[in-house]
Amino acid sequence: MRHTLPSPDNAALTGIRALTFLAEDEDLFGAFLGQAGTDADDVRARAADPGFLGFVLDFLLQDDAQVLAFARAAGMAPEEVALARRALPGGDTPEWT
Repeated sequence: MRHTLPSPDNAALTGIRALTFLAEDEDLFGAFLGQAGTDADDVRARAADPGFLGFVLDFLLQDDAQVLAFARAAGMAPEEVALARRALPGGDTPEWT
């Protein structure tokens, strides 16, 4: 089944929802901050940046369990998370696997 990409605005909304999901879990958010090399103040300042939101989704997509938990909490299909990532800057890189 072929899915269509969401609009950039809808993809950004998914990224914001994912960021909120991460922030609600202290351990997960700490891991995110560590990987991003940033702090909570910088995250707040960059929360509307589509490129940063792509990084948020990249972080989430590293772990299937996280994707499933987020999708369940957000009321969306897990595939929609990957589609949102593809619609944000940097998400159009080809998959070589």
